[in-house]
Amino acid sequence: MGERLGVNRRHPRGAGEGRTVKVTSILKVKGHQVATVRPDATIGSIVRMLTAKSIGAVIVSEDDVNLLGLVSERDIVQALGVYGARTLDLHASDIMVRRPVTCLPDDSVTRLMADMTRHRVRHLPVVEDGRLQGIVSIGDVVKHRLDELEMEANILRESFLARH
Repeated sequence: MGERLGVNRRHPRGAGEGRTVKVTSILKVKGHQVATVRPDATIGSIVRMLTAKSIGAVIVSEDDVNLLGLVSERDIVQALGVYGARTLDLHASDIMVRRPVTCLPDDSVTRLMADMTRHRVRHLPVVEDGRLQGIVSIGDVVKHRLDELEMEANILRESFLARH
């Protein structure tokens, strides 16, 4: 249960990514805080945390620095389908994705969108030198992209008005 493709981003970035906006720019806006739980946290307590914080995933870690896994809403729903109501008594370690897809602070937002689409994930832990730096969700990426498009539209509008 929960073993998704473990793709840890450690390879050099591809050429030709154009004007790249990096993961660090998203983290500057949203912050580096990450909701973490210990491996023995019950799924019931994780559900309460997800609800209270209005988030879709938590990182599983013993020390809030080293990534052991990830538990998302999707993982909980899949466990409910298999284990029923007793899912709430299971532990994070029972259903967590043990090798989640991760990203680096220096990865481009374009690469994040591609990775999220390719691997069908909505949350990417940001890891550098083996240490958890943050987490980026599909919502963070969409918000960032919409802000970027709005800024570009304003620049084009101002440029057009200045010429006419």
